[in-house]
Amino acid sequence: MAKKSGSIMYKCSSCGYSQPRWLGRCPECGEWNSLEEIIIDKNAVTPAGRGSEKAEMQKPVSLESVEAAENVRFSTGIAEFDRVLGGGATKCSAILLGGEPGIGKSTLLLQTAASCAKSFGAESKILYVSGEESAAQIKDRAKRLQLDCKNINILCTNRLEDTLNALDKLNPTLVIVDSIQTVYSAEAGIIPGTVNQLKYCANEFIQWVKERDSVLIMTAHVTKEGSIAGPKSMEHMVDTVISFERNDDEIRFLHAQKNRFGSVDEIGIFSMTEKGLVTLKDPANLFLTKRTENQPAGVACTPVFEGSRVFLVEIQALTVPAKASISRIYSEKVDSGRVARVAAVLEKRCGLRFSDQDIYVNVAGGVRLTESSIDAALAAALYSARTDIALKNQTVVFGELSLAGEIRPVTKAKQRIKAAQQLGFNDVICPEKEKDCTKVENIKQLVKAVFGK
Repeated sequence: MAKKSGSIMYKCSSCGYSQPRWLGRCPECGEWNSLEEIIIDKNAVTPAGRGSEKAEMQKPVSLESVEAAENVRFSTGIAEFDRVLGGGATKCSAILLGGEPGIGKSTLLLQTAASCAKSFGAESKILYVSGEESAAQIKDRAKRLQLDCKNINILCTNRLEDTLNALDKLNPTLVIVDSIQTVYSAEAGIIPGTVNQLKYCANEFIQWVKERDSVLIMTAHVTKEGSIAGPKSMEHMVDTVISFERNDDEIRFLHAQKNRFGSVDEIGIFSMTEKGLVTLKDPANLFLTKRTENQPAGVACTPVFEGSRVFLVEIQALTVPAKASISRIYSEKVDSGRVARVAAVLEKRCGLRFSDQDIYVNVAGGVRLTESSIDAALAAALYSARTDIALKNQTVVFGELSLAGEIRPVTKAKQRIKAAQQLGFNDVICPEKEKDCTKVENIKQLVKAVFGK
């Protein structure tokens, strides 16, 4: 018979006291029947050689007997950040925040640390680990942003072991690592940023917070293509991956690419000011162009959903004769395949020729559109650009366009109509039969309703 690996100990479930023999009452806290059998694995090696050389061997438990945790979230103090996280930061979770240099990652995290420190009070501690800036530079930023630095501890180091020792001593509620690419451990080499370093150091931080009621936020560099630098497995290791983007010098967007504790459809919108990142009070019309004259040809407005909010966006289209008889589609914010499909439907069902045209499509404000409800507005913009006939002012269009030329209904139509009407769009063209709306069922009816043809 194989020898059983490890020795048996009895550990109190109330106070953690352990001894080699079972007792009916814990001699440390006095609880009855609280000692449970555990197995100590002598061959287990703790990460980075820290702590005891012995580790408890885990045993399976019935899922039915597990109690769901309550109050597992806390607010970061920044409403847009909480929205993207799914309602707040989840305890025992790891968050990876990626963005290009200078976009405001450190500013966002310093504001988050100050907000959490204010809401937590003196009971909880926050550790801000910086491998890129000195403590004086971080203090200068906090002073410029007029932030309260109480209960925020700063550690400026690149060594993983220094950070882990500080975590064990402080036991902070919120841990911020800026950035994970600057951290290195002698166990994985001495050069930061390598694949082994990123996986090893990230795993050490994640394992630490998983055992405690803490939240870990790590910033990450991005490549010139916009994706997070390093191995893709690092994104699988964390619970939430958030991308920080911009559309101009002031507006910033936060959206989740992965979220185990919430939706990935929500978007957070900030404005960069002298006092840091400020949430926008009324972002519904953020992406609309304010005009004093009539709307030009090739422009169509449509309501889109980003998570739980409706935004009115402006789709812009331009068609010009193709060069060298080879037509091309230039579209960054709308998938070029969608543009080609809508153009093909217009050419087949309305007799409007696009095969000899170069097509340019843009979205005002720089937001990326992926939902199918924009098909009708995209078709209206392409028709307007090709015929040089502008849509009427205060007109919005939405609906899904099929290959047969049908305008199909989309989800949450009433909310879209309500949002458009609240912003003064009195002419709503959609596949729904609602009050003050024009119902269309196919592409020909859409063209007639919009352009009168």
